[in-house]
This record gives sequence, C-alpha cells and structure tokens, in this order.
Amino acid sequence: MSELASEAMESEFGTVAGWTEEAVLALGPEHAVPAGCRGSGSEGTLRWLADALAVRPGDRVLDSGAGVGGPAGWLAGERGVRPVCAEPMVPAVHASRTLFGLPSVVALSQGLPFADDVFDAAWCLGVLCTTEDKAALVGELRRVLVDGGRLGLLVFVADSPLPPPLPEGNSFPSSEEVDRLLAEAGFRVTGTADANLADSPDEWKARADAVDAEVERRHGGDPAWAEAEEQSGRVGRLLGSGALRPRLIAAVTT
Repeated sequence: MSELASEAMESEFGTVAGWTEEAVLALGPEHAVPAGCRGSGSEGTLRWLADALAVRPGDRVLDSGAGVGGPAGWLAGERGVRPVCAEPMVPAVHASRTLFGLPSVVALSQGLPFADDVFDAAWCLGVLCTTEDKAALVGELRRVLVDGGRLGLLVFVADSPLPPPLPEGNSFPSSEEVDRLLAEAGFRVTGTADANLADSPDEWKARADAVDAEVERRHGGDPAWAEAEEQSGRVGRLLGSGALRPRLIAAVTT
C-alpha cells in the first residue's frame, strides 16, 4: 500500500527505510532518532511543534506519515507520550516498530484506519506534498481528532514556479492553498513559523551522517540508493535556494 507517486519516492521512503533500520541496529540505538528524523524535521522543528501543540503525558497522539518513526520516537522520549504511527510503506512501519517499539499501522494518510474523535493531537511532517489528494488527507486528520484537538504540520510550500530539476512525484502546495485546505476541513491556525531544518545539535547530525554512511557502505551500489539520493538532493537544492519554504503550522479543530 502506498500513496507515493513515483519509483524514486518508493526507493526513498520504502527501500531506504528498511536499510536505515538495518544500519541503526548495527550502529546502536542512540542513532535511531537522528536517522529517523532526516528529511522530516530537525530537533528545533520538533520542539516548536510539540510546544505549539502543548503535548503532555496522557495525550493520545497520532503521527500520520510517520516514516521510520524518528519524530514519534523523539516525542515519546521528550514528552512522555506513546504516539501511534500511520505510514503507507511497509519497511518503514517495520522500522518504527523495531527501533522505537511504537504502535504502527500500514495506512494511507488520506485513509486512516481509526474511528472518529480518537486523538487529542496529531502531526504530519513533510507528507502533504506527496499526494495530490490533499483535501482528503487534511480531512482525515480532522476526522480522527477530538473537538478542540491540535494539529501540527511541516509543509514544504512553493509560492512561485519551481526551477528544474524537480523531485519526482511531489506536488508542492502554496501557502494560500494550505491555509484554504485547513479552513475548509475545520481547522483554525494558531501559530506559524518558518522551520530551520539545520538547527539540530552537532551530535545529532553526526549520528544521522553515520547511519547514511553505513547505508551507503552496504547498499551504495544498488540503483535504489542512487534514486533516493537524487530525489532527496533535488528537494535539498530547492530548499537551499529558497524556492521551497519549510513552513510550520499549528492549528486547532473548530
């Protein structure tokens, strides 16, 4: 099951997720959160969202599009919650269960297998651009949140045409589109900020780099590795040039 629109994205979020689990198990558990957060948020990004959502022990929290579980694992350790992860890529779900011991289900963000009104808070990091069905994704997040529930987003927005080469399979929304989607789904924005995706501690960056190096050592000759590197490199270049903007949003259900 996948919501991803290209083979390159399958490599980046599926195949490499399994290799990341393998590398973390070889290097040690202290590498799990830094490696698991690469591409889906820095330490400062996660802290801003956790503070904006006022996550506290006892909250029922969803990470939708959780990847290998790095952000959810960070949240569990920092805020004393046990998030539920939903992620369409089977290798990533396996990794989140193995590396963080989190309850994780294979599910599309726009088709969550949960009842209505079951979560106090949710976040969805870097996922909105991976599907054309954005309204369904935001609507599902609203459906599973209680009245007064809190939502955190990291969204890569493009407010003008992007220069090529573009990452395959992505559909980057504008800031105006994101605001409209949230309002139409029944959310009120309570805070926004531009994310600094390079603000993690040096030790965090070193551990993530070590995992990348171990994955490349083991699988660097595999075409899937080259595909994933090209895909993430294209996103990185757009972010570095300012053509893409990493936007943080906190919202509450209305």
